Amino acid sequence: MTDISKILCVFDEERPDSPALGRSAWFAAACGAKLGLLAVHYSDYLLGHPLYDQSRLVASQKRAVENVQRKLERVAAKLAGKYGIEVTATAIWDHPEHEGVVRHLLESGADIVFRDAHLHSALRVAILSNEDWQLIRSCPVPLWIVKRETIPDKPAFVAAVDPLHKHDKPAELDESILRAGEQIAGQVGGELHAFHSFDPRIAASAAEHNVYIPVSLPLSEIELEMRDRHARRFREVVEPHDIPADRVHLLTGLPDEELPRLAAKLDATAVVMGAIGRNAMKQLFIGSTAERTLNRLPCDLIVIKPNWFETPVLARSAKRKVTAALT
Repeated sequence: MTDISKILCVFDEERPDSPALGRSAWFAAACGAKLGLLAVHYSDYLLGHPLYDQSRLVASQKRAVENVQRKLERVAAKLAGKYGIEVTATAIWDHPEHEGVVRHLLESGADIVFRDAHLHSALRVAILSNEDWQLIRSCPVPLWIVKRETIPDKPAFVAAVDPLHKHDKPAELDESILRAGEQIAGQVGGELHAFHSFDPRIAASAAEHNVYIPVSLPLSEIELEMRDRHARRFREVVEPHDIPADRVHLLTGLPDEELPRLAAKLDATAVVMGAIGRNAMKQLFIGSTAERTLNRLPCDLIVIKPNWFETPVLARSAKRKVTAALT
């Protein structure tokens, strides 16, 4: 993770009380960074039809964006005055939203992106929407998804690592997760915890079908052997970062149960996680276990990308420019 000098916050027009605004401004003040607010505006009603007067449609789109721009500038001025930071405002016409965000951050050179998780109107809880998942898949810089409204006086961050590289996670991604967690916690005077969990039931199931493991081996011994292996690799990953022993958490159980439980126990500000996996084409995908884990988290989520990652939005943007040139 590079030094943070430019922060981008995605503005939700439907949430004037957006927690992401305060969180990004708080973080910008701690980093001494510039904050840019971005509103990606779009309306099906202003698309019209090929037979419509296109100049009028373009003018209507421009007026709509200008209205959002004025609103955003007022928000920026309030944040600048409250936190003593430099805040800019930019409203653009683009669709879908996550692609507009990525295109803008690539142009602006932002180092990290903040946005709110979707607020479920009936349950009144923050869950990840389809746009959240799309941005997780496509954002090339660290993505901070804000789920909780308050910030503890002593912020705690949990780096969730996978030292045995399940889900096809490369080893260097764990290092990136820990470095990012250290940097973010250090900027705000917080503390960093490291988390890993394993499920001994998987080992027991594998033992039943593995000729190299005696079927008669007690489950307790299988669990001990598995714990030793996970603990050894976990220590190897965490030790270079000098995290105190009481902040290193090796737990027995499913990650989608244990990670939210630990985050709640610590009153964590955010969990720092890496990309969940990849397919043969090196594109990120999100599995059902990850979706359950992330939606259950009672705190913010910070997603870190592997070093090889290139956003697919680049290819789509290039294709769109070619199409526009031919029409």
